[in-house]
Amino acid sequence: MTRKFMVGIAMVVLIAGVAVAADTDKEKAAVTAAEKWVSLVDAGDYTASWKEAAEYFRAAVSSEQWAQTIQAVREPLGKVVSRKVKTRTYSTSLPGAPDGEYVVIQFDTSFGNKKSALETVTPCVTETVAGECQVTL
Repeated sequence: MTRKFMVGIAMVVLIAGVAVAADTDKEKAAVTAAEKWVSLVDAGDYTASWKEAAEYFRAAVSSEQWAQTIQAVREPLGKVVSRKVKTRTYSTSLPGAPDGEYVVIQFDTSFGNKKSALETVTPCVTETVAGECQVTL
């Protein structure tokens, strides 16, 4: 193989590695934000969880509707016993949502009244003007 070809392959591998690292950083930031957000829901602070959600979510559901719906779903489950990230998947397209950067996170969760549950939280990842990762739910 020629030197140019080998350099070209090395560049592609490096570029792919940088993209994967960037996606992994975004996934980590999204998981951190999702864990913070579900802790608001766990605490019964449904208004705060609605306020922390993305504008897209808030435009679709009022704070009152959200509180009523999530309370009816969560309270029968009881307190969280454990929660662990099962999967996290970076995506730029989701059904019914505008194109953007998302991380679909699934948690294996155990509640006092339900031993095994699968929770899904999908944060939107954007970049601030300063180049920092910003996550909204």
